[in-house]
Amino acid sequence: MTALQTRPEDAGVRPAATSPPPRRFRARLRNDLVAALFLLPALFCFGYFAWWPVLKGLELSFQQTNLVDAAQWVGLDNFRRVFEDPLVTTAVENTLLFAGLALVIGFPIPLALALQISTVRRLPGLYRYLVYLPVMLPPVVSVLLWKAFYDPDSGLFNAVLGLVGLGPYPWLQSTHTAMLSLVLEATWAGLGTATLIYLAALTRVPPELYEAAETDGAGIWRRAWHIALPQLRGTVLLLLLLQFIGTLQAFTEPFVMTDGGPQNATVTVLLLIYRYAFVDGDYGAASALSLLLAAALSLMSAVYLRATRRWSN
Repeated sequence: MTALQTRPEDAGVRPAATSPPPRRFRARLRNDLVAALFLLPALFCFGYFAWWPVLKGLELSFQQTNLVDAAQWVGLDNFRRVFEDPLVTTAVENTLLFAGLALVIGFPIPLALALQISTVRRLPGLYRYLVYLPVMLPPVVSVLLWKAFYDPDSGLFNAVLGLVGLGPYPWLQSTHTAMLSLVLEATWAGLGTATLIYLAALTRVPPELYEAAETDGAGIWRRAWHIALPQLRGTVLLLLLLQFIGTLQAFTEPFVMTDGGPQNATVTVLLLIYRYAFVDGDYGAASALSLLLAAALSLMSAVYLRATRRWSN
């Protein structure tokens, strides 16, 4: 072979990349456009009903308005009012107390129930249904039901405790027990979802690990501690974050049960936002406090995800 007949690869020259056939390219482009057209209504609805209220709330936080008359720009006056309101400090402390009690009481219960139900051999579906039954009730119905249970004169709890010579207790009328009473109801109403998530995650645990541990004489709780929990680490950390975010936005329980009482012992941040907007008619201050809450939740979530990134893997 002469020098004039050398092949491109022998001379160190790569052949030009072949472009896809025009017909195939046009077909793929047409499919992408059709998919985008089908996606546009969903994107529009999501943007209009999710992000537009966020942007509108950001605008309202710098305005003084009752949503009827023309709005007036007041700059940072709404934020100054929020920081100068002594009830905001009380609401933040109550919200953190609610979240702390909910995590201490309500977080381990779904995990323990899931571990227990996963060992049931007869009618496991019945136990899953029973544990999820409170979630299927409307939240207001659940709260009103427990409010009747907490009645100091004719409530179920005082009637049961009276059989053993205890009570009656002012569950919702005392500043010492009102917040705990709200947490107990919230735990009962929401534990079904977390329990089913844990049960679904437990199906990924290889059964031979349980069989080997059972052969070695390990009981149910030792198998749960040494086998199940390490496998559920990512799920536990994610649900911990979601529950913490949810409890910091507590509203239905204090609004329906106690209306923030007694003596503002159960006023939460969301309930205070409601009062700003629909009691005082100050939508600017309500939007400002909402924006501060969203910023705090975003910051705490980012720090939490950063701190637990290695553990979740």
